[in-house]
Amino acid sequence: MRCEIEQLGQHLTRGLAPCYLISGEEPLRIEEGCDAIRAAARAAGYDERLVYTVESGFNWNELFASTRSLSLFAARRLLELRLPTGRPGEAGAKMLAALAAQPPPDTLLLVITGKLEKTARDSLWAKALESAGVAIAVRELGAQRLPAWIGARLAARGLEAEPGVVELLAYHMEGNLLACAQEIEKLLLVHGAGATLRAADVRASLVDSARFTVYGLVDACLAGEPAVASRMLRNLRVEGVEPILVLWALARELRAMAQLAGELAQGRPEAAVLSKVWASRRGPVTRALRRVRSGQWLGMLRAAARADRVLKGRAAGEVWHELETLSLALSGVRIA
Repeated sequence: MRCEIEQLGQHLTRGLAPCYLISGEEPLRIEEGCDAIRAAARAAGYDERLVYTVESGFNWNELFASTRSLSLFAARRLLELRLPTGRPGEAGAKMLAALAAQPPPDTLLLVITGKLEKTARDSLWAKALESAGVAIAVRELGAQRLPAWIGARLAARGLEAEPGVVELLAYHMEGNLLACAQEIEKLLLVHGAGATLRAADVRASLVDSARFTVYGLVDACLAGEPAVASRMLRNLRVEGVEPILVLWALARELRAMAQLAGELAQGRPEAAVLSKVWASRRGPVTRALRRVRSGQWLGMLRAAARADRVLKGRAAGEVWHELETLSLALSGVRIA
């Protein structure tokens, strides 16, 4: 059967399946799903854990032999197989299909892979594991689902959030669930379970983070404050922040702004277009859209692409100069 990662906890309360296949592209959520399976296995008496990682030259016969040998330490054991590439090869595919068809007694099989493409999901070994047990595909959390994940995680840690807190965390932590989870743990340590978080608390917690400072630069640009943006950019350089992080934040914002501007140019109502923007950021975003002509966003995206080439040594120039030019253009300064 198939199971969503959000439903795994409820599934485990009903008992363990003979085998699990967990795959995807969100390392934090995959590992937490595996932790839940391990905890349920320990509670069910699976006291021994064997871990194998499939690499070049992996001995599948050794794995098979371990499933047929008696444990010296426990009556039940968890057999954990890490398959980073999602490609077990011909021998491995046959072995996994055989293990699914005839699960070893008193052995729970957990197979962990990266994202499986459609051909891999439809392969005989993957289908065999899914039929015999549970297949869990962990999908990437997009911007639309991230706030709900953050809200649920705060609640699970006993933290309440005032309006705007979840949006603030989602904006600054999008694309890095691990950093977001660590930030929530830090907030829990500082404020304690049962606390109600304010936006000011989150900003104070993030103030020493390079990601936060980079987002501060983006906010200054959107607000049309070139002097502030230039000062922040100089500080980032002095503090040793990698230019690739600065470029990532600027390019990310430019792509989003170009999309919004394109929708406005097509005649969509401003209110409908801005509904996609976090409420706390609608003011600066609206002013930037009104300040910059639609065609200029494409020019800034080209400038970001040039900065990327300079950063990678594929074009002549100095990357911090390119970043300053890009920041000033986003702030509303006309660049020749």
